[in-house]
Amino acid sequence: MAILVLGLVIFLGLHSTRIVSESGRERAIARFGEGPWKGIYSALSAIGFVLIVWGFARARFEAPQLWTPVPGARHITMLLMLVALILLASYLFKRSHITAAVHHPMLWSVLLWSAGHLIANGTAADLVLFGAFLVWSAADLASSYARDRRNGVVYPAPEFAATAGAVVVGLVAYGLLVGFLHLWLFGVSPIAG
Repeated sequence: MAILVLGLVIFLGLHSTRIVSESGRERAIARFGEGPWKGIYSALSAIGFVLIVWGFARARFEAPQLWTPVPGARHITMLLMLVALILLASYLFKRSHITAAVHHPMLWSVLLWSAGHLIANGTAADLVLFGAFLVWSAADLASSYARDRRNGVVYPAPEFAATAGAVVVGLVAYGLLVGFLHLWLFGVSPIAG
C-alpha cells in the first residue's frame, strides 16, 4: 500500500498546486521557465501515475475488505461511468453544451469515476485510491469555480455539433471500456456477473 500512497502523494500533490497556491505555481513557472516547468511537472506526474498503477495492482489483492458493496452497486457504477465518459469527452469539445453547463468536465468526470468505483468496491486499497481522487476532484472543482468567479471567466457559446461530438465520443469510449478494455487493462469485467 505504501507504493500506492507514494504515487498518490506525487501525482495528486502536483495536480494540487493551483488549489494550494496559485501564486506559488506562477512563481515556479517564472523561476524555471514554462518549458522546464512543464517538463518537470510531466515527468513527476508520469512517475506518480506509474507508482499509482503499480501500487494499486499490488495492494488490491492483499487489502482487507472494509465493506460489502450493496446489491446493484455495479449497475450504479456503470451508469456513473457512462456520464463520466461523456463528461471526459466534453473536455475535448470546449463548445459543447455540457462544458458550457459544468465548465470543468474533466474534474466532474474524475469525481463521478471515483465515486462510482467506491460504490462498487470495498477494499482498503479501493478506499485509498478512489477516495483520494474523490477528495482531490471535489477540492479542485471548488478551487476552479472560485478562480473562474475571481477572474470573470466567460465560456464560449455552446454549439450542438460539439455536444453531439462529445456524446458520441463518450458513448464509443464507454462501449470499448465495458466491452473489453476494462477486462484487458484491469483484469475485471464490469459486466461479469
